[in-house]
Amino acid sequence: MRILVIDTIHGGLDIAGYLNGRGHFSDVVDIYRGKAGIDAATAAERSYDLAIAPVHLDPGHPLLRSLTIPVISHHDAVRWIIGKDRPAPFIEITGARGKTTTACALAHVMKGPGILHTSIGTYRFPERELIWRRSITPSSLVPAAKEALRIGGWCISEVSLGCTGAGDYGIITSSEDYLFAGGKRHALSEKVRSGQQLPHLLIAPGIDTPGAVPVESVTVTDGEVCRYECGGITGTFGSPLLLLESYRISLQLAAAAGCDLGGDLSRLASFRAIPGRMSQTSEGGIRIIDNSNSGTSALTTRSAVQYARKITGREEITLVTGKETGAVCEGFPREDILAVIGEIQPARVIMVGSEYAGIGEDPGCRGIPFHYAGSLAEGISVARTLTSCGSIVLSVKCWR
Repeated sequence: MRILVIDTIHGGLDIAGYLNGRGHFSDVVDIYRGKAGIDAATAAERSYDLAIAPVHLDPGHPLLRSLTIPVISHHDAVRWIIGKDRPAPFIEITGARGKTTTACALAHVMKGPGILHTSIGTYRFPERELIWRRSITPSSLVPAAKEALRIGGWCISEVSLGCTGAGDYGIITSSEDYLFAGGKRHALSEKVRSGQQLPHLLIAPGIDTPGAVPVESVTVTDGEVCRYECGGITGTFGSPLLLLESYRISLQLAAAAGCDLGGDLSRLASFRAIPGRMSQTSEGGIRIIDNSNSGTSALTTRSAVQYARKITGREEITLVTGKETGAVCEGFPREDILAVIGEIQPARVIMVGSEYAGIGEDPGCRGIPFHYAGSLAEGISVARTLTSCGSIVLSVKCWR
């Protein structure tokens, strides 16, 4: 087949390479930077049998509108590439937030060899050996699945903006929604639609999906205790992380999926906070709560501040927030940040990201000192110099 692969910076080059290796001919178009492959005008003039475009591409893009051939998504292409030679079980995890925590917690309970592919790295279990770091674009599932198949183990993979359908078990970790594809599509709808291609789909609270299993039908929490019942198996585990909203749902999802997949759920009692997901450290008497990741939101920021005040017993907070420059599909809206600042009243704020210039002049921020930084690392450095007591909360949306 002659195939046009659109978007090279989100895995398109890899997809084209896999297809070329199977005897197809592929052209690629770098629609965002124009640096790789052919240009859109040339592609529009050539003849193809199939086009492959990312789900996040604006449906009104001139190149897409000019095509009269079938168009499938990068997600669909990955399902085609992986085919029937796949590991088992093969779990795909998607959602606006909680993907990494859910994936790591589920891997923590799984037995035998396996591959965990997340935004913080790809690991081989049971050694927990880091084998590479790649994005969670759909094409990154291909090498993860191949390695899991090679070692005869399970595969747990995060996927951005929906499931590929290559797996046999899906998890949607959050009911949060946002617009993408030029503001013309709803992310949650796409995640639900793609998740329904899988034989089994587990969903977080607040999602209405016929045929899926709501996590609250399998698990219930009471303080630091989670109870589960699935397929005649019942039990409990305890963890202080259950007190954190950002961890509670992820641990419930991991328990429900682990019960289905034959995991050892007692291990969840020993699961620890992940760096960038409410982990805590101390420096010279200052407690630092790290909540900076691709799923950072107003909700997780509030949780991080509440957690910081609870464990320190002090109200004073230095808040480092905003969004680093990068390809995080959903942003951190200015209005959400203003709402959080108005609620928590931090002692000072370090804003990361040029898009928030002048935010400290908003009436709701009156009396709060604002400082600005170009990156999370710079924001941390500024916060350390300004904070003499209380805690520092890192809540910057970024790839980590």
